[in-house]
Amino acid sequence: MKQSEPDFWVLEYVTITKDPRTGLVVAIGGTEKASDILQRTGGFLCAAGPRGDYHRLPYGLPVEQQRLKATTASHALLAAGHSVHLDPALNTLTTPDGERDAAVRYLAHLAERASAAGTNSVVAEVLTEIAAPVNGLLPLTREVVVRAWIAASDLQGAAPGEEPEPLARLGDTASSMSQAAHVILRARNHAARAPQPAAPTPPPGTAQPAASRHR
Repeated sequence: MKQSEPDFWVLEYVTITKDPRTGLVVAIGGTEKASDILQRTGGFLCAAGPRGDYHRLPYGLPVEQQRLKATTASHALLAAGHSVHLDPALNTLTTPDGERDAAVRYLAHLAERASAAGTNSVVAEVLTEIAAPVNGLLPLTREVVVRAWIAASDLQGAAPGEEPEPLARLGDTASSMSQAAHVILRARNHAARAPQPAAPTPPPGTAQPAASRHR
């Protein structure tokens, strides 16, 4: 007797993540029981969306409050038997050292991909990860440098254009990083347009011509 396949109720699964466009922490999916847990333990609010209701944290909460509420809600859901995916960026149990180790592994992985690249398209993909305008590693690093430069200038009471030489050099470095990202993107575009290497020609067969075999 053939056993029928089980039904998969995808809406019973809850995903808690931070929307990159709006900055809202949202919870998608789940049953009415999950909705109750989200509201009671995490302080989530029910909201109407274009594809049905969802939950979100109040807008404007500090980042640490967002992480604490999202982590608390996810553990309460798990304890009640729900399946949950919690965005690692919202998980208070993720340590800074763990995040740093993950970043180091990611960079090492990109270096390996670049070394083993067999096509121009792979090279282009690696360069995109480095210099993509919004989420590229270099623009994100530049954002850190810019914020550190502004913070240091404010703490030292330096007016714009009157920073001490080291801070002024830091601002120049941020500008150089923008130029470097532009250069890398141009190289990415060139690699993406370059023709792919031709497939290797198979070696000639060793079989003799039919006429020779019949002699």
